[in-house]
Amino acid sequence: MGLGGCILLIGGGAILAFATDWKMDTVNVDLVGWIMMLVGLIGVFVYMSVARRRRMVVPSTTVVQDEEQRYR
Repeated sequence: MGLGGCILLIGGGAILAFATDWKMDTVNVDLVGWIMMLVGLIGVFVYMSVARRRRMVVPSTTVVQDEEQRYR
């Protein structure tokens, strides 16, 4: 799941938890919204930790020389 999916889960969960007043006998819609927001937040943190590990630092290929070595 990418970052967009996580943000979609957080937004959908917030809508279910705060903007609806549906009452169902079998499903607590507020609880489903809170669970969706929690899963979205966990997904964001996992995505950020994986993305941080994927970044590679490439060392520069330029050679640094001393002043003394350059004039020899």
